[in-house]
Amino acid sequence: MRKKVVIANWKMNYDFHETTSFIRNFLKIVFEKKINHNKEIIIAPSFPFLHISNQISQGTTLNIAAQNIHQKEKGPYTGEVSASMLKSIGVQKVILGHSERREFFFEKNNVLLKKIKIALKYGLNIIFCVGESYLERSNDQQFEIIKDQLKKTVFDCSSDEIKSFYIAYEPIWAIGTGKTATFEQAQTMHEFIRSLLLEKYGERISNRIPILYGGSINDFNAKDLFYQKDIDGGLVGTSSMELKKFLKIIQS
Repeated sequence: MRKKVVIANWKMNYDFHETTSFIRNFLKIVFEKKINHNKEIIIAPSFPFLHISNQISQGTTLNIAAQNIHQKEKGPYTGEVSASMLKSIGVQKVILGHSERREFFFEKNNVLLKKIKIALKYGLNIIFCVGESYLERSNDQQFEIIKDQLKKTVFDCSSDEIKSFYIAYEPIWAIGTGKTATFEQAQTMHEFIRSLLLEKYGERISNRIPILYGGSINDFNAKDLFYQKDIDGGLVGTSSMELKKFLKIIQS
């Protein structure tokens, strides 16, 4: 059975006090109400607070992820963070290929493949994002785009390496816009991604890789999205930053 996964991507939000207070309060509620049964919960705070977040969550079921890494092991890359740095502070997971990294930092598939390889070298689990723009969907290119993104990145990995992945489908037109893909649109794309995994890696592996939805999930639509056969959870942005909403999404 595939894991049910909810990931909070806080992006460039929350200072030290806000980050630590949220995580402590969250863990207190989760422990008291035991609401994370059979679910994997991951929070991705900003880089300066990864270490303290990981320390606070030690001994709990909460996992901490980084929002990015550089594609090189080390070197003269001012302001960048390497996979080995994350590993040295106990961070085990990283988000790669997020649409905002692709759009604002011009990360192409060739760069993302290098990031995948360096993450795997240091034993990191990878939350890899794929998605199409509004124009691409309007032109009925969404399946072609998703297949191309996977083929040039994730599918360069071996059957053993792919076990370290979570795939997150994020329709770019639904991120931070308040728009959400219909349940049918989301399920259709998740089913398509699962079929590509099946074709590449076989049934046993394709059935164990979590595929998450990441397009304006909130406490109202989460239950219907998560009810879909091939949607194993969510990559949550804005709604993950409000404790009550995030807890309701997890309970969905």
